[in-house]
Amino acid sequence: MTDASPFRLDGLSVLISGAGGGIGHALVEAFRAAGAAVSGSDRTDAALAGLELQHRLIADLSDSRAADRAAREYLASVGTPDIVVSNAGYTRAETFTHVDVGVWESELAINLNGAYALTRPIVDAMGARGSGAVIFISSVNGLGYYGNPAYSAAKAGLISYAKAIAVEYGSRGVRANAICPGSVRTPAWDHRLAADPGLMGKVLPHYPLGRLVTPGEVANTAVFLASPAAAGITGTAIAVDAGLTAGNFGFVSGVLGAG
Repeated sequence: MTDASPFRLDGLSVLISGAGGGIGHALVEAFRAAGAAVSGSDRTDAALAGLELQHRLIADLSDSRAADRAAREYLASVGTPDIVVSNAGYTRAETFTHVDVGVWESELAINLNGAYALTRPIVDAMGARGSGAVIFISSVNGLGYYGNPAYSAAKAGLISYAKAIAVEYGSRGVRANAICPGSVRTPAWDHRLAADPGLMGKVLPHYPLGRLVTPGEVANTAVFLASPAAAGITGTAIAVDAGLTAGNFGFVSGVLGAG
């Protein structure tokens, strides 16, 4: 008899926020394939249509108090998940010319404050139980500046929040990590490509791998971080970005003539 694979999640439960989005769909599929019982959260029940979920949690992360209530109701009715993946996010303000106080508050509300409100009661419940894994889908924008200033500030905040959980809840058996995707080809890119059909040709040369990462690659990283194989990993931010943050490929190839 062989030992069970440390990459499997059989018998474990996971709650995924933003499950109705492009990365969310991939997360649901990847966690189900790894053997986990998957629950999904999104703003509306319609957003979760077609997904095979054990439970559905309807929560609008732009309203922190409502998100907190929804999380507490979920804990009371379903119980404490073994894993929570905070994936929901949104941005439209590409540069500071698109940002005012209202936009700033809105993007921080959805990307940071709502993520905190949804996960904090769950983190406390995990700590009381003595085990849990928390994964935040942050962004390369949380590691460096690639546009979208309000979104970037929020995603950097998620990384700091993950580190805070890792430090304060580690002794209670709770791990927390962040994943920082580069550009991922999901419907979130549709408005950009509609405005500039040739945009992808401008984007890809900045990536050493010459392509965008896929939703599945982000989801597989989340499964790894949630699994026993990553039992010693906490408080980290892992870039899944086709090499974008490794260095300035455009400078090396265009200025130095390499690559």
